[in-house]
Amino acid sequence: MALHHAEPGEIVDLRPLGEDLAKARTSAIVRTPSFEAVRLVVPAGREIPVHKVPGRIMLHCLEGRVQLGLTEGAKDLRAGEWLYLEGGEAHSVTGLENASLLLTILFDG
Repeated sequence: MALHHAEPGEIVDLRPLGEDLAKARTSAIVRTPSFEAVRLVVPAGREIPVHKVPGRIMLHCLEGRVQLGLTEGAKDLRAGEWLYLEGGEAHSVTGLENASLLLTILFDG
């Protein structure tokens, strides 16, 4: 089954999932040649290992708390906080609490 991607002008609900967060999964919101938006779900104790993304990324923590492993050290990102990283910057993401984030990737091109 194909994933639903938002159409231009479509409203997407990004409110906290609350009790449903524990069983939620990461889901794509939209992808175009210039950007991608994803609701990233990171359960407590789960780690997304060190990786690089070719485009600039923005992470907006919608709920919960994660730790970002960055070259200059670790940073905690909590509900309501936002972070920007340059493209190609190595990073990891670890769930300190069940968390969901809006991940936006801007592709050069």
